[in-house]
Amino acid sequence: MPVTVPSTMTTAFEAPRKRRNMILRLLGPGLVTGAADDDPSGIATYSQAGARFGFGLLWTVFLTTPFMIAIQLVSALIGRVTGQGIIANTKQFYPRPLLIVLVGLLVVANTINIAADFAAMGEALYLVIGGLQHEHALIFAATSVLLQVFVPYRRYAPILKVLTLVLFLYVGVVFTVHIPWGEVVIATLLPKPQFTYDYLLLVVAVLGTTISPYLFFWQAAQEVEEMRRGRPRRPLRDLKHGGQPELSRIALDTSVGMIFSNLVAYFIVLTTAATLHANGVTEVATAADAAQALRPLAGNLAFALFALGIIGTGLLAIPVLAGSAAYGVAEAFGWPSTLEARFPEAVGFYTIISAATVIGFALGFAPIEPIQLLVWTAVINGVVAVPIMAMMMLLVTNTSVMGRFAARPWLRWGGWGATAAMGLTVVLLFASLFQVN
Repeated sequence: MPVTVPSTMTTAFEAPRKRRNMILRLLGPGLVTGAADDDPSGIATYSQAGARFGFGLLWTVFLTTPFMIAIQLVSALIGRVTGQGIIANTKQFYPRPLLIVLVGLLVVANTINIAADFAAMGEALYLVIGGLQHEHALIFAATSVLLQVFVPYRRYAPILKVLTLVLFLYVGVVFTVHIPWGEVVIATLLPKPQFTYDYLLLVVAVLGTTISPYLFFWQAAQEVEEMRRGRPRRPLRDLKHGGQPELSRIALDTSVGMIFSNLVAYFIVLTTAATLHANGVTEVATAADAAQALRPLAGNLAFALFALGIIGTGLLAIPVLAGSAAYGVAEAFGWPSTLEARFPEAVGFYTIISAATVIGFALGFAPIEPIQLLVWTAVINGVVAVPIMAMMMLLVTNTSVMGRFAARPWLRWGGWGATAAMGLTVVLLFASLFQVN
């Protein structure tokens, strides 16, 4: 005799599932963008900050959180309100040569980031299972290109969401080591900044890693991709009324993603400061070096979590790095730019993705000091971010572009504050450089 399940029980089982599906729908571009910010090169920069200056740079990650939320919210709004990416909007106001220079610098920085990420991922997998580092990196490169070129966005987006869970590994690492929480709180809330070249270089590197141009391009483009996903939706500025639910979704998605991202970055600086710096290890060349250095100081569990996190974050970040470069170039030249298109429909777009990935892999064979490459890439990001952030703020406050969705005063203050903070830090860095010379 068949067993009949009461409707109340069915409802009880379906309710949690509906809530989970609702959360997954609400968290999208912002969550993935925030998680991609903690890529292997970012992990190396945060590890270097913790190893070199201990808890002395924790304040930078704490301070950048509201600024990061503001500027990424600006990026998301530009994409969702206009239905176009950042470069597609700015090229109607600024000369193309200027935009091509900025996009070119973005492509260079992203490609170097990709190279550093592949090297770190290959080395991390080698530390865990052995084998050949370059062979591991080749597998990661091939997998990344194939997924982006041949898997439509509607199927690829959920994969990226799942990969964000990898970042919880770095939350777990903190609980495997001893942390002097009193010192941590004081260093975070009452910083003692130094105005030396080395200190300011790492401050700019941390800011350039945390507030990076590729994140702006990616999140704006993903809002456009989400509009085309399933039943196509119109840009918000085309609506005569309504739109508040979309603004609330973007605010929640972006805030959660950026807080999550900076929390993980904070934990990485915290872990390396409490282990490496505390034991006299002040230099790490790559994220994998940081993982290896943790093994004798914090044990095999901390090492394994740190190393596996490098691999997982790399799988998430490389598509974002290559994809954001492709979006920028395609928009500058007016090419089709969507991960939903098949290769013949967007040849230029997919060629940029493939070229950035392949060149990034090839750079892994170059005899370049990894840590210098990483830090200076972050510095380039910091320098390039300033004019791009300024252009974004001029867009988001322009009613002819945003219509009735132009940024409100609190977002204007936050966005311009982030731009000013990044610009001031870059100026201080160059001032200290002249003093050194």
